[in-house]
Amino acid sequence: MKMGLPMSKELDRHVKVALDETRLLILGMQVLLGFEFQCFFQDGFLKLSDGSKFVCLTSLHLVILSLGVLVIPSMQHRLVESGRSTSRLVRATNVYAGLGLVPLTISLGLSTYVVIDRHFGMLAGIASGLALACLAVIAWFGLEFLIGPSAGSIQMEASQTPLATKIEQLLTEARVIIPGAQALFGFQFVAMLTTAFDRLPYEAKLVHAIALGLIGVNVVLLMTPAALHRISFGGDDSAEFLRLGSAFVIVAPLFLAAGIALEAYVVMQNAGGAQGWGATAACASFLVLAALWYVLPLTLRAANARR
Repeated sequence: MKMGLPMSKELDRHVKVALDETRLLILGMQVLLGFEFQCFFQDGFLKLSDGSKFVCLTSLHLVILSLGVLVIPSMQHRLVESGRSTSRLVRATNVYAGLGLVPLTISLGLSTYVVIDRHFGMLAGIASGLALACLAVIAWFGLEFLIGPSAGSIQMEASQTPLATKIEQLLTEARVIIPGAQALFGFQFVAMLTTAFDRLPYEAKLVHAIALGLIGVNVVLLMTPAALHRISFGGDDSAEFLRLGSAFVIVAPLFLAAGIALEAYVVMQNAGGAQGWGATAACASFLVLAALWYVLPLTLRAANARR
């Protein structure tokens, strides 16, 4: 029993560090996500070639995919592990961190190409995009390959995670998810004051307003656990707070997925795409995010229950 307690604390620490590192990755991606949405409403976007506009659309969907993958560990922690620390979650976080950085690396290179190409020409754009993408590959994957995986392993499969640790990890997960909403929320307000937004058809403006409301609900829900913990529970650890806070963190990403999907439709409309392509992009974005954040964790949970 005395040996089990240090091992349990070590596993709890591994999960907390994994969540913190995922949050750092999403914070780094936050600026690029905001740019990808905002660029379609800038005056310079109209002056881009059709090829560069297509690159912008591709880059946007890649960074959305990156966000979707990086949020998976938080959703699995809530839906699969019910807030417990498990070695399976640590291993899954390691995998999803690597997978999430792949589309982000490509999006970084493509975005760099677009802005450099517009001012300095195609060759400069290609060279700059490749250089930055290669640097990211070396920093995010090359060094890790050279150093190799850790020889150590976590022997304990699951810990009896204390209530205080569960609450700390819950609040961390809210901080993991909210940066994506922050980047999009700020863009949505600013976009409505641009001339590009004025040129949109009324239907697209209405969809944007609905998306703004959905992202607003997401932000409010993700901030609620912190306010609830501080104001209603005085910062004390409580099983009731853990249940309430978990519910908010589980439900909130559904509104984020819907808001991102609707904004993908608006972006396609502003980029000159056909209405059918915009609807297709919106449906695909929502289905992919819903599958990563809900279908996959619930499938794993059902498999665990059968075992």
